[in-house]
Amino acid sequence: MKSIVIKPNKSLSLDLSEIWNYRELFYIFAWRDIKVRYKQTLLGILWVIFQPITSTFIFTIFFGNLAKIPSGKLPYSLFVLSGLVFWNFFSTSLSHASDSMVANENIIKKVYFPKIILPLSSVVVSFVDFIINMVVLIIYATILGYMPNIWSLVVFPIAILVSAVTASGLGLFLASFNVKYRDVRHILPFFIQILLFLTPVIYPLSIVSEQNKLIMALNPMSSVIESVRMVFYNELLVSPRLILISLISSVSIFIGGIWYFKQTERFFADIV
Repeated sequence: MKSIVIKPNKSLSLDLSEIWNYRELFYIFAWRDIKVRYKQTLLGILWVIFQPITSTFIFTIFFGNLAKIPSGKLPYSLFVLSGLVFWNFFSTSLSHASDSMVANENIIKKVYFPKIILPLSSVVVSFVDFIINMVVLIIYATILGYMPNIWSLVVFPIAILVSAVTASGLGLFLASFNVKYRDVRHILPFFIQILLFLTPVIYPLSIVSEQNKLIMALNPMSSVIESVRMVFYNELLVSPRLILISLISSVSIFIGGIWYFKQTERFFADIV
């Protein structure tokens, strides 16, 4: 009887054909996590809205009213909320993707499937929360009289894609690292908190020196958040050079994450 040996693909390719063959499993993982996220919660969807609204309120009081941090032509509350909606999508995607391998260790040990499905499906789950918060953002902006302009049809999809690609790349790397070193789940919340203040969520990029702008552009979320605010300003906020740096950085992070994930995937079932 002929035996078949299944080995993980170590190339940089996402192996989309294999992911497509397991697309039903991808949907199952995503739908399972969505149901678990909302199951037996008192507030349900309202809980998703509660975090950015509460954070916006607190930041507006302390940084907008007391610290007098500038917000350009936007009310500070809208300025912060527009940043938080995309930042929360990135941070929750990163958190869920990083913990996806350890959280599913029983499945990994029992059956073969492309393991990359787990981190990527986690990003899809976070995207559901993002859509809800995005609706809240647009409604709030419209109430204040800052209806998104026509550029939103271009900026929003690109911003979502860059956020997802960056979170997926970092998530793939940390998910692999977390399998061997469980410190990741303890360090990651602190890392995300630090990264929040290194991203122009509560302050504009305009207050940063030109040299530091180039450094901050290496964080793709900097250009994402500044570009998103552009659709409420009716003017260009971010220079094309900074956007290009962020795009290159995002793609590099994604490729690096895939590379490390492929290099370590064959050990997951043994050490998870």
